[in-house]
Amino acid sequence: MQPAMLALWSLLLLWGLATPCQGLLETVGTLARIDKDELGKAIQNSLVGEPILQNVLGSVTAVNRGLLGSGGLLGGGGLLGHGGVFGVVEELSGLKIEELTLPKVSLKLLPGFGVQLSLHTKVGMRCSGPLGGLLQLAAEVNVTSRAALGVSSRGTPILILKRCNTLLGHISLFSGLLPTPLFGVVEQMIFKVLPGLLCPVVDSVLGVVNELLGAVLGLVSLGALGSVEFSLATLPLISNQYIELDINPIVKSVAGDIIDFPKSRAPAKVPPKKDHTSSQVMVPLYLFNTMFGLLQTNGALDMDITPELVPSDVPLTTTDLAALLPEALGKLPLHQQLLLFLRVREAPTVTLHNKKALVSLPANIHVLFYVPKGTPESLFELNSVMTVRAQLAPSATKLHISLSLERLSVKVASSFTHAFDGSRLEEWLSHVVWAVYAPKLNVALDVGIPLPKVLNINFSNSVLEIIENAVVLTVAS
Repeated sequence: MQPAMLALWSLLLLWGLATPCQGLLETVGTLARIDKDELGKAIQNSLVGEPILQNVLGSVTAVNRGLLGSGGLLGGGGLLGHGGVFGVVEELSGLKIEELTLPKVSLKLLPGFGVQLSLHTKVGMRCSGPLGGLLQLAAEVNVTSRAALGVSSRGTPILILKRCNTLLGHISLFSGLLPTPLFGVVEQMIFKVLPGLLCPVVDSVLGVVNELLGAVLGLVSLGALGSVEFSLATLPLISNQYIELDINPIVKSVAGDIIDFPKSRAPAKVPPKKDHTSSQVMVPLYLFNTMFGLLQTNGALDMDITPELVPSDVPLTTTDLAALLPEALGKLPLHQQLLLFLRVREAPTVTLHNKKALVSLPANIHVLFYVPKGTPESLFELNSVMTVRAQLAPSATKLHISLSLERLSVKVASSFTHAFDGSRLEEWLSHVVWAVYAPKLNVALDVGIPLPKVLNINFSNSVLEIIENAVVLTVAS
């Protein structure tokens, strides 16, 4: 690679990993902010829930048959074994790491680079002593490492171990007899060997955390509507308190084709994170519009409202209609059942503004009446706009939506009777349509808007805030 090109790539990498802006961040994608404490918790959990520490013990005893024992450093042919420099201690055998206490995790984010991870632990060891009997030793160890934040070949955020140092404290002899000269030899050998055993612990921890970070991206099902695939839109950003991922949601049909609904021209202006002990996910307006767009194109927002679907207390006869418009509909045969065909011809529009989420549903409503022993006859068609309020509720992995009617406005599109003012039917239609239509909509919306998996954080208890063109979920660490 030419020097000029290498310099350009270096500049781009540094720019990508720079500290996030402390002012308003403008974005049209999904945003995830991973708090330092949440990342530290994931690291601690990896040490508890994964067999990382047990694997270290297994490698010492199974592979080496004891660090300083037969086949080990003090065994036959080993550095300090028979024929070695200190053959006199050949009876000191079978030194094994017996216990590795759960490390105390300390984490520091390094803006523009990655993380500094420290693990403080205590190592318990045992072996057979040269004077007979069992020796038990212990040492406090502090493992300090630095890992760079980058992007894997799969396009997922990844922490890459760059440096690992091990600082050993004083080694204590808890039981057994060991001559002072030999204690110094054993101490030196432990100082040399433990770093090679404990630094892989850090690598294993980062491997588990990288799997969790990689789970942020991937394919999430939308049931019969298709799926959403999350991918990184830009390189990760890092501050001294959180890692920020700008995520691009790609919507696909059931067949796997990309569905590109127009994105909002007005980006979400995300305020800086004030709470330094919380993680955040921002759901953009684009995903809301996409969800309703998919429902509309799949016909899930259309409905035939027939008498058998309507509760008994909801008026749906020609008698009820004629009472509202006697001049135009007074000559209709009485007590005939009505039939309403509701069709949403255009994609609904979602508005996120002033702590409210509203959905505008443009619908054509065709009103007919049943003729005894005949086919339904058309009365009129209305162009309506239903404005509904969206109640938002987060669960562990999704943002759920339920709707309630705010208002309905109608205009007459065509009439097979006399002309009339459609606004006089708004109250009646609100009653009829919403008694049957709202439950259908809420069932269709049950699939919810998927949230990116951020370190397996449960969003069910998150604080929800509706801002301009986005919804922000905040979870305390």
